[in-house]
Amino acid sequence: VLGNLRSPGTDILAIVKSFNIPSVFPDKVLRQADRVPDHVQEADMDGRLDLRDLVTVTIDGEDAKDLDDAISLTKEDGIYHLGVHIADVSNYVQGGSALDREALKRGTSVYLADRVIPMLPERLSNGICSLNQGQDRLTLSCLMDVNEKGKVISHKIAETVIRVDERMCYTDVKNILEDTDDVAKKRYESLIPMFFLMKELSGILRSRRHTRGSIDFDFPESKIILNAAGKAIDVQPYEANVATRIIEDFMLLANETVAKEYCEREIPFLYRVHETPDDDKMKKLVTFLQNFGYTMHMQGGQEIRPKEVQKLLDKIEGTPEEAMISRLALRSMKQARYSPDNDGHFGLATQYYTHFTSPIRRYPDLQIHRIIKDNLRGRMNDAKRHHYEKILPEVAMETSSLERRADEAERETLKLKKVQYMRNFFGQEFEGVISGITKWGIYVELPNTVEGLIHINTLRDDYYVFDQDAYELRGDMTGKIFRLGQKVRVRVADADKMLKTVDFVLAEED
Repeated sequence: VLGNLRSPGTDILAIVKSFNIPSVFPDKVLRQADRVPDHVQEADMDGRLDLRDLVTVTIDGEDAKDLDDAISLTKEDGIYHLGVHIADVSNYVQGGSALDREALKRGTSVYLADRVIPMLPERLSNGICSLNQGQDRLTLSCLMDVNEKGKVISHKIAETVIRVDERMCYTDVKNILEDTDDVAKKRYESLIPMFFLMKELSGILRSRRHTRGSIDFDFPESKIILNAAGKAIDVQPYEANVATRIIEDFMLLANETVAKEYCEREIPFLYRVHETPDDDKMKKLVTFLQNFGYTMHMQGGQEIRPKEVQKLLDKIEGTPEEAMISRLALRSMKQARYSPDNDGHFGLATQYYTHFTSPIRRYPDLQIHRIIKDNLRGRMNDAKRHHYEKILPEVAMETSSLERRADEAERETLKLKKVQYMRNFFGQEFEGVISGITKWGIYVELPNTVEGLIHINTLRDDYYVFDQDAYELRGDMTGKIFRLGQKVRVRVADADKMLKTVDFVLAEED
């Protein structure tokens, strides 16, 4: 018994339980977390590089409490000195401890519409491990010298201590860079040159990745606004902006730099891999694209290169069929996963990639922090190598499947809240875009990211036939065609909370 179905949050709790996501920490784990000091001890700073005088900021969402990455940036003689400073969680969570075993059991923090189910107890995730403004914090830093072409010409990974000067949010940084907020500009006046420097370097890194063929799927994510009772009162597309891109670009660079060093050192490690897509799936995609007049070149008629996928996404940008082709291209790819073998990352078009930047909320990051520290402290002997070689395949498999579980729970929650929201609009009409066509009907996406189905049985004006090759529904007598990307007016017919589906019917034409 989870509680009254009408009580706030019971609906999401039911999803949490159905996925078997542990939402309560065992007493033993909480007791261990309570014993962790709430401020940095002098002894812990010994032998660390002291970067407390370096101007450092965190940039996160307004409501984020677990801040695991901070940034510093200066430029001299045409060289950018970029510091990506990551919370040293492994200083407080020892391998094999109760805290560690619980973190591995969870694998990742789970972000749902009304709550976060953290990987580590709050005392750690929002306290000593969080890079809070004005507080001394232990970090692992990836200090990179980047030239004006965006190439890392030298780097150093070190145990450090930092003190964050400002806790920034994406909105303020975006508004400062776009010159739309005088209050923010005045408040953060001394940091403005650094933000513009960040924007400059971010642009260089992004175009360098683009040149090598990195694939950027730009789907609008959904943002659900809830009231105090946990009811969805609005659904909006959550758009990436200049500030979110800065953080993404810097984290990607740090992840790549760390992965490359440890691969070259041949030290047992965890990589984030994304394999080349299956030839068969890609051939089907190529055939499908030809119906739309797009081509994709397969190497020797067999293998696809990331650059080809990226060129396709550039071509379809802004076209009515963009969302659908992007989705199909994404579905034709394999899922990224963790692996002790460095098999490269197809989507990012890079040979080296890992997850180093989020140890508060992802177990693989915490695991590789331990490996890095063992190496930095000269403890990477044969026994340690053997230990990591033994445990890493299991950790990779476990965390990959726990990540998928978290993603599915997040998707189910979004579907549920969207349905709840759409129940306020029975009988109302909206303009949408056809996002999918099947033999059982037409999927339509509204501007707020809600997707619903017009069932084929409700199309009464004709007998419609599904043309699989062209992804079209064609009326037998009228010749009327429904195709992807077409704008349609729909009326909300049903929103089923149990099935988590929204049904539309075509609105009557005037």
